[in-house]
Amino acid sequence: MMMGSRPFYLICLVVLRATGLIVPTQCLGRICLPEEHVALFIFGDSIIDAGNNNYINTTAVLQANVWPYGESYFKYPSGRASDGRLIPDFIAEYLKLPFIPPYLHPGYHRYTDGANFASAGAGALVETRRGLVIDLQTQFHYFEKMERVLRQKLGEAETRTLLSRAVYLISIGTNDYLVTFANSSTLQYSYSREEYVDMVIGNMTTVIKEIHKKGGRKFAFLNVEPLGCVPLAKAIKPEIGGACMEELTALVKLHNKALSHVLQILETQLKGFKYSHADLYTFVTERINDPLKYGFKEGKKGCCGSGSYRENLNCGKGTLTEEYELCGNPSEYVFFDAVHPTEKAYQQLAKLMWDGDLNITWPYGIKALVGHK
Repeated sequence: MMMGSRPFYLICLVVLRATGLIVPTQCLGRICLPEEHVALFIFGDSIIDAGNNNYINTTAVLQANVWPYGESYFKYPSGRASDGRLIPDFIAEYLKLPFIPPYLHPGYHRYTDGANFASAGAGALVETRRGLVIDLQTQFHYFEKMERVLRQKLGEAETRTLLSRAVYLISIGTNDYLVTFANSSTLQYSYSREEYVDMVIGNMTTVIKEIHKKGGRKFAFLNVEPLGCVPLAKAIKPEIGGACMEELTALVKLHNKALSHVLQILETQLKGFKYSHADLYTFVTERINDPLKYGFKEGKKGCCGSGSYRENLNCGKGTLTEEYELCGNPSEYVFFDAVHPTEKAYQQLAKLMWDGDLNITWPYGIKALVGHK
């Protein structure tokens, strides 16, 4: 048998006795995986964080490790900022993977399935909640650390193959813009809106290029939701009442336009780079404006929290002076708390992302992305 510079793969046949099925598998080093195995690597913030903040020193508002988070599916608070599963959980199911646990979970080492590096409250900028979150650059450093472990287990060529076939799910930027409107922030006065967005997009682009250098080719991105219209905006600027906080929404629109533009540029610059771009902004806006059309009863108010719109981020963390309220059925709501959607909303979005609904996802759905060789 001749061995050249190309990777050598042992193709096995696994017989499942109970069903009589023969499943072709590919053995990478000493680890045998289904032949069509695709790993899932996750970077970003609370939209896709499976609970990394459970393992860092941070504040309670940046953790979802208390009841009623997780009530609808897990029946315990898993660290996910919703009543149940998040987008990566549904995408993992479509990829025939188990749920991808947080990278910092001390018992998780099955990196051939992927890893979740996301951190609630994190941004693309290091300065965004510095010391309380795992910023995007640090998330990439964890990825590098994981890659070294994979190389030791699988070898160089096999690791390269695993990384090139994987999907890289990235959702970042929300917190970079939310912090500019915090009471103590001077960021909005230090830069023009365009300069600030360029900084956020620039840091994202740097990490995308670094992942590409490591072999990543298939990326799935979410843009930023309409932050000025989520319940939390009413806590930031109470005088808006039931309206949207237009100055925050304007910043988000600049980000989303810049993200769309830079992805088109990267597709021409980076060899083999393919991407799926999910329009979270439009998805959420449609459900806020017409919840009944999409199977919800409430689009502007959170299921869990305090305030007229449950706009305060104290779900599960009420105090003697301000107790939180909890709705009876989260599946009737677009938002579970002041900013995070419910499992039902995430499930709807994940399906659109997978199938490639052109109203929400382009130029590829994740299913089509996986099929690219």
